[in-house]
Amino acid sequence: MKQFEVYKNIRKRAVIFGLPITLFALMMVSILGSLLIIIFSLSFKMIITVLLLNATLYVVLTRISTNPSLFQFSKAFPKIISNKKHVDYDYEQD
Repeated sequence: MKQFEVYKNIRKRAVIFGLPITLFALMMVSILGSLLIIIFSLSFKMIITVLLLNATLYVVLTRISTNPSLFQFSKAFPKIISNKKHVDYDYEQD
């Protein structure tokens, strides 16, 4: 009989429409905002513009989710982690 491990971190890798939950929430906020714009603008150009913006946002977010290192400019951790106080005294004599 097979034994299966309990996977407790399922929310960390949960995906909706190919996006992680946080990026999916951003996409939904964008869609709700665009619906408000469509309702109050009543312009065909605005409807097409909003649809194109939402489509490009979806493509950009899926690219970001597949390659998360695009926006990581610095390292996550410093080279040295220490509890010592940082003192600028130089004890060496020139």
